[in-house]
Amino acid sequence: MSLNLYREVCYNTSKLITKSYSTSFSLATSLMEDEKKEAIYALYGFVRLADEIVDTFHPYNKEELLNKLQDELDYALKHKISTNGVLYSFVDTVERFNISSENITAFMDSMRADLTQTTYHTADDMNKYIYGSADVVGLMCLKIFCNGNQDQYDELKSSAMRLGSAFQKVNFLRDLKDDLQVLGRSYFPELSNATFNEQTKAKIEKSIDEDFEAAYIGLRNLPGRSKLSVLVAFNYYNGLLQKIKRTPPQKIINQRVRISNIRKYYLILKTMVMYKLRLV
Repeated sequence: MSLNLYREVCYNTSKLITKSYSTSFSLATSLMEDEKKEAIYALYGFVRLADEIVDTFHPYNKEELLNKLQDELDYALKHKISTNGVLYSFVDTVERFNISSENITAFMDSMRADLTQTTYHTADDMNKYIYGSADVVGLMCLKIFCNGNQDQYDELKSSAMRLGSAFQKVNFLRDLKDDLQVLGRSYFPELSNATFNEQTKAKIEKSIDEDFEAAYIGLRNLPGRSKLSVLVAFNYYNGLLQKIKRTPPQKIINQRVRISNIRKYYLILKTMVMYKLRLV
């Protein structure tokens, strides 16, 4: 008897996690080729599992749970098997697409930082956290998109990291209320010694604009339908940033900024038209 059925169930579990936690990301992923789509679901499932431990498992011993996940991950990477379906699909994806162990380690290091570090006083500290929590996720996705083409990966690596940074900083702004009031975290060094006002908000938004501009250069050269998928995510997050720009600082602190479903579907349709007409 083969592992085919188990493998299918594991990947479907990661797909279900993606669809349940992120409508926008799952919609963007659904536009890819089947093999890449499956792999991105597996990657998201693993990232979401680790993130949930540090962000939402408040009644439980988070450090113990993260240590347990790390042990199970290490075993799965070594033996290419796991009884944890999310880990199995992730490790299978790591093997198929030759994803770097350094990227996985950096990601887990940033997740572990969320257990103890609540304030980031310098840009270097914040960028180190973002590298592990977002940039390397972009690099893992890029490995899947390039599917063995190392020259293409090397060419697009910098842009993938900048896109990861842009997405993460937008998330920080969108989730500012919960980060400050529920989790007691402040990722932006601009907020460590100052209040969140129009000046600090504008400075943060400018850095995100610069990340988006650098990322867009590489986005145009992504292979196949990966370009369409990433462009959908790009336009969604850029649209979210534009809404944040129009929102007063005090409102961002007290209310999570969202894009309506109607607006999401409009952005997807617009992106698909641009892609079909080769405007990107």
